Amino acid sequence: MLGTALPWARCGRPACGLVLTACLLGMVTGSPAPAAGQSPDQVTPRKLLYKQNPSYPVALREAHIGGIVRLEIAISRRGTVDSVLPLGGSPALVEAATAAVKKWRYAPADSETRTQLVFAFDPKR
Repeated sequence: MLGTALPWARCGRPACGLVLTACLLGMVTGSPAPAAGQSPDQVTPRKLLYKQNPSYPVALREAHIGGIVRLEIAISRRGTVDSVLPLGGSPALVEAATAAVKKWRYAPADSETRTQLVFAFDPKR
Protein backbone atom coordinates (compact mmCIF):
# COMPACT_ATOMS: atom_id res chain seq x y z
CA MET A 1 0.00 0.00 0.00
CA LEU A 2 1.03 3.62 -0.41
CA GLY A 3 0.85 4.36 3.29
CA THR A 4 -1.10 3.83 6.45
CA ALA A 5 -3.39 6.29 8.15
CA LEU A 6 -2.20 7.63 11.46
CA PRO A 7 -4.39 6.59 14.42
CA TRP A 8 -5.93 10.05 14.85
CA ALA A 9 -6.49 10.63 11.12
CA ARG A 10 -10.09 9.41 11.21
CA CYS A 11 -10.82 9.90 14.86
CA GLY A 12 -14.10 11.58 15.73
CA ARG A 13 -13.23 12.42 19.35
CA PRO A 14 -12.76 16.11 20.24
CA ALA A 15 -9.21 15.57 21.55
CA CYS A 16 -8.20 14.13 18.19
CA GLY A 17 -9.58 17.18 16.43
CA LEU A 18 -7.21 19.38 18.42
CA VAL A 19 -4.21 17.68 16.84
CA LEU A 20 -5.53 18.30 13.35
CA THR A 21 -6.94 21.75 14.09
CA ALA A 22 -3.45 22.92 15.03
CA CYS A 23 -2.26 22.00 11.52
CA LEU A 24 -3.09 23.83 8.33
CA LEU A 25 -3.82 22.23 4.97
CA GLY A 26 -0.60 22.24 3.00
CA MET A 27 1.67 22.89 5.96
CA VAL A 28 5.13 21.80 4.91
CA THR A 29 8.07 21.09 7.13
CA GLY A 30 11.35 19.36 6.65
CA SER A 31 14.88 20.01 5.61
CA PRO A 32 17.05 18.46 2.96
CA ALA A 33 18.93 15.30 3.85
CA PRO A 34 22.69 15.77 3.75
CA ALA A 35 24.53 14.68 0.61
CA ALA A 36 27.24 12.04 0.90
CA GLY A 37 30.12 13.37 2.95
CA GLN A 38 28.16 16.28 4.42
CA SER A 39 27.07 16.66 8.01
CA PRO A 40 23.49 17.81 8.68
CA ASP A 41 24.64 21.30 9.69
CA GLN A 42 26.30 21.83 6.28
CA VAL A 43 23.06 21.45 4.31
CA THR A 44 21.43 24.57 2.91
CA PRO A 45 17.70 24.18 2.16
CA ARG A 46 16.75 24.50 -1.49
CA LYS A 47 14.82 27.64 -2.31
CA LEU A 48 11.27 26.83 -3.33
CA LEU A 49 10.36 28.82 -6.45
CA TYR A 50 6.89 27.45 -7.20
CA LYS A 51 4.49 25.70 -4.84
CA GLN A 52 1.01 24.36 -5.46
CA ASN A 53 -1.02 23.28 -2.45
CA PRO A 54 -2.69 19.87 -2.69
CA SER A 55 -6.38 19.88 -3.45
CA TYR A 56 -8.39 18.23 -0.70
CA PRO A 57 -10.50 15.40 -2.19
CA VAL A 58 -14.10 16.64 -1.92
CA ALA A 59 -15.52 13.28 -0.84
CA LEU A 60 -13.02 13.03 2.01
CA ARG A 61 -13.63 16.59 3.17
CA GLU A 62 -17.40 16.06 3.16
CA ALA A 63 -16.97 12.80 5.11
CA HIS A 64 -14.76 14.70 7.61
CA ILE A 65 -11.79 12.45 6.86
CA GLY A 66 -8.42 14.07 7.32
CA GLY A 67 -4.96 13.19 8.42
CA ILE A 68 -1.26 13.71 8.08
CA VAL A 69 0.69 12.78 4.94
CA ARG A 70 4.46 12.38 5.00
CA LEU A 71 6.47 12.30 1.78
CA GLU A 72 10.14 12.09 0.91
CA ILE A 73 11.04 13.82 -2.33
CA ALA A 74 14.12 13.85 -4.51
CA ILE A 75 14.84 17.23 -6.12
CA SER A 76 17.00 17.15 -9.24
CA ARG A 77 19.91 19.49 -9.86
CA ARG A 78 17.61 21.44 -12.22
CA GLY A 79 15.06 21.95 -9.41
CA THR A 80 12.32 19.58 -10.53
CA VAL A 81 10.85 16.93 -8.24
CA ASP A 82 12.15 13.66 -9.67
CA SER A 83 10.60 11.17 -7.27
CA VAL A 84 8.12 11.05 -4.42
CA LEU A 85 8.18 8.31 -1.78
CA PRO A 86 5.13 8.12 0.51
CA LEU A 87 6.15 7.60 4.14
CA GLY A 88 2.68 7.58 5.66
CA GLY A 89 -0.89 8.71 5.36
CA SER A 90 -4.22 7.74 3.86
CA PRO A 91 -3.70 6.61 0.24
CA ALA A 92 -6.22 9.12 -1.14
CA LEU A 93 -4.56 12.00 0.71
CA VAL A 94 -1.10 10.75 -0.33
CA GLU A 95 -2.26 10.83 -3.95
CA ALA A 96 -3.44 14.45 -3.64
CA ALA A 97 -0.23 15.58 -1.94
CA THR A 98 1.96 13.71 -4.46
CA ALA A 99 0.17 15.27 -7.45
CA ALA A 100 0.76 18.77 -6.05
CA VAL A 101 4.41 18.21 -5.05
CA LYS A 102 5.32 16.91 -8.51
CA LYS A 103 4.51 20.40 -9.83
CA TRP A 104 6.82 22.17 -7.37
CA ARG A 105 10.00 23.85 -8.64
CA TYR A 106 13.15 24.58 -6.67
CA ALA A 107 16.23 26.69 -7.39
CA PRO A 108 18.98 24.80 -9.27
CA ALA A 109 21.80 23.30 -7.18
CA ASP A 110 25.05 21.40 -7.61
CA SER A 111 23.56 18.04 -6.66
CA GLU A 112 20.31 16.20 -6.06
CA THR A 113 18.62 16.96 -2.76
CA ARG A 114 16.27 14.84 -0.69
CA THR A 115 13.84 16.25 1.84
CA GLN A 116 10.82 15.15 3.81
CA LEU A 117 7.53 17.02 3.69
CA VAL A 118 4.52 16.88 6.00
CA PHE A 119 1.00 17.84 4.91
CA ALA A 120 -1.93 18.12 7.31
CA PHE A 121 -5.40 17.73 5.82
CA ASP A 122 -8.03 19.16 8.17
CA PRO A 123 -11.66 18.79 7.02
CA LYS A 124 -12.72 21.63 9.35
CA ARG A 125 -10.63 24.23 7.49
